[in-house]
Amino acid sequence: MSDYRIHGATGEWEVVIGLEVHAQVTSNAKLFSGAATAFGAEPNAQVSLVDAAMPGMLPVPNMECIRQAVRTGLAINAQINKWSRFDRKNYFYADLPQGYQISQLYHPIVGEGEIEIQLDDKDPESTKTIGIERIHVEQDAGKLMHDQHPTMSYVDLNRSGVALMEIVSRPDMRSPAEAGAYLSKLRTILRYVGSCDGNMDQGSMRADVNVSVRRPGEPFGTRTETKNVNSVRFVMAVVEQEAKRQVAVIEDGGTVVQETRLYDPDRNETRSMRSKEDAHDYRYFPDPDLLPLELTDDFVAECKASLPELPDAKRHRYETALGLSAYDAGQLTLEVETYQQFEEMLESVARESGAPERDVAKRVANWILSERPGVLRAAGVAVTDPRNTVAANTALIVAVSKGVISGGKAKEIFQQYLTSDIDLAETIASNQQTTDTGAIEAAVDAILAANADKVEQYKGGKEALFGFFVGQTMKAMQGKGNPQLVNQVLKDKLG
Repeated sequence: MSDYRIHGATGEWEVVIGLEVHAQVTSNAKLFSGAATAFGAEPNAQVSLVDAAMPGMLPVPNMECIRQAVRTGLAINAQINKWSRFDRKNYFYADLPQGYQISQLYHPIVGEGEIEIQLDDKDPESTKTIGIERIHVEQDAGKLMHDQHPTMSYVDLNRSGVALMEIVSRPDMRSPAEAGAYLSKLRTILRYVGSCDGNMDQGSMRADVNVSVRRPGEPFGTRTETKNVNSVRFVMAVVEQEAKRQVAVIEDGGTVVQETRLYDPDRNETRSMRSKEDAHDYRYFPDPDLLPLELTDDFVAECKASLPELPDAKRHRYETALGLSAYDAGQLTLEVETYQQFEEMLESVARESGAPERDVAKRVANWILSERPGVLRAAGVAVTDPRNTVAANTALIVAVSKGVISGGKAKEIFQQYLTSDIDLAETIASNQQTTDTGAIEAAVDAILAANADKVEQYKGGKEALFGFFVGQTMKAMQGKGNPQLVNQVLKDKLG
């Protein structure tokens, strides 16, 4: 996993990556005010007097935001600091009404933790542990809108004061793939916990990408920070392009400047934003309006008890208790919606078929991961379509498992069901596959007689034609021939 190298004109270079992820905390109100946090509201429709920094307004911590930060820390096996403090980070910008941001510099609420990533979906041993340095809670700034007026920028303060968790990794990643795997895993954990919705396209999760290069084994080089990258794919692209740029600068005799950069996805390049050589003096000091946070043991215990089964534990259970492959278990646990559908459908199929969950788990997993997605695409409907119910999926899976219809016929019926007004139970019954050996033999005889040349080719060693004979027989029987019997009769007839 660590053999990724940039091949420059003067030899190989290693890339060193750290991510600072800003995750918007899931809560109905902001960090220090009661203003709403819903995405998509009209500009400046969700701004309290506190958010607008009106004189005399005092911040009051939203304990749900604190709770979500603690739960996130527990989910990554991090140290929970029962004493933490809010600081003022002072700077002036049009979207920051207070003239400072309330953050945590010296005493964050969550200390060191770790996340285990897996790069090869089919190799459960391909893991690496990425260290987490800290998680601190802070308030977001507002947003400048540059496209509303030809000569002026407007300010939208809806986001001002929204609670953020800044999750700071250690510089433990060494390739674009590792950075992508880390961000994906972190997003999955946040969504399992429910502390952030992970909607990167809406800005509720974004990453600052720190990149430097060095000769393998040498000390760290000078890093740059590419701000506000809002997709896993873009993070990987930033790592690759910025590393190549830095190598080119050094090999041309230049020096990498510590600076803030922006990523342009249209050109797939990073651009300089501002230099950090003369770093801002933010004049951090403890916020005089806020007492330190002091968490009780009972509060931390309640946070821990509220955690769901996390991705790694769920994947392990799918492999051991349900007998699924490492790949299937990994794919089923990537997204919250996927595992929820799988578990609901698994329970339903086991109940309707009367079989243990372990016996039907592989069939349900195949339907969700391999068979149903193609049907949904062909039908032009989303997975959230109201006709894509657990009951409908269960009926088809059970019918296949009991040999009532074939897998191919199940997909055909499901597409009809999604796109037309048919009765599912009646359609399954009318397409019941036959186990009449005589009828199957008659169909096979007709196919072999009509394809005597291919029969000779098959007997001459072209065994791949067997699939052709199966397909032609099933087509002649309108998909109603029992596949196992069709295969057996063909093997007998072909000698």
